[in-house]
Amino acid sequence: MPRRLFLADASTTPLSPIPPTYKSALKDPNWRQAMQEEYHALINNFTWSLVPKPAGVNIVTGKWIFRHKFNTDGSLARYKARWVVRGFTQQEGVDYDETFSPVVKPATIRVVLSLATSHSWPIHQLYVKNAFLHGDLKETVYCSQPAGFVDSSHPDHVCLLNKSLYVLKQAPRTWFLWFKTFLLSIGFCASKSDSSLFIRHHGHTIAYLLVYVDDIILTANTTCTLHSIISSLKFEFFNLGDIHHFLGVNVTRSTHGLFLSQQQYILEILDRAKMRNCNPIDTPVDKKSKHFANAGAAVSAP
Repeated sequence: MPRRLFLADASTTPLSPIPPTYKSALKDPNWRQAMQEEYHALINNFTWSLVPKPAGVNIVTGKWIFRHKFNTDGSLARYKARWVVRGFTQQEGVDYDETFSPVVKPATIRVVLSLATSHSWPIHQLYVKNAFLHGDLKETVYCSQPAGFVDSSHPDHVCLLNKSLYVLKQAPRTWFLWFKTFLLSIGFCASKSDSSLFIRHHGHTIAYLLVYVDDIILTANTTCTLHSIISSLKFEFFNLGDIHHFLGVNVTRSTHGLFLSQQQYILEILDRAKMRNCNPIDTPVDKKSKHFANAGAAVSAP
């Protein structure tokens, strides 16, 4: 039996461990609620239509993925359950075609953060909820019903996907194309130097938006402009407020600028290696340079 886990801050509140199967997850109230929330989000988004299984078509299988989502201080944020498909069961030319999707360059992130910091602009971080579910599929894809949530009146039916699902090979591309189209419709322009950088320049206001899959950085030269853009977003998202953690980097803002640190990322690596409580040691190299009296002497010719 798996051991009960505890929060990283040594709190006495136990965490439900990652379940090995969906059946064991359904027996735990925390994970069952997370699964129900995911399933309802899929249904409310009209992600698929239940249809009789056509003859001779490829049926993409799926599975449940479970993980704990933590805050930057190590405390539990929420239990996350996600129904994903097994992309390796897709067939090229049948279930998918183009798959490439751009992501923002690290250099672009540094430039935008430096620009916003030097002008004291507000910088907000957004996280798109179920981002891939917004992508409209062009291909015809059939997948199995979510395990544990099979329609009892149509147990032999399959899901004809209307929207993309996580781990579909074309999912990142369909989401990015949908999001790009939406941003263009509200006045943004795509940068020519970085496909994941979008700029909106209107009168005396200017805003920059960076997207990395479902993580977004938004900054503008006025707080009013920033909040106006956020209110115009027509999809579910978490407004995380001032940027504090992005792509594994902790961000701390002060009067001196932004301080970037990967402390939490390093601690997670130590946890996975079971080295969190190990004692620190010096760098295992000789840090003292050695100078010899004859080091500069000329070498005699033979």
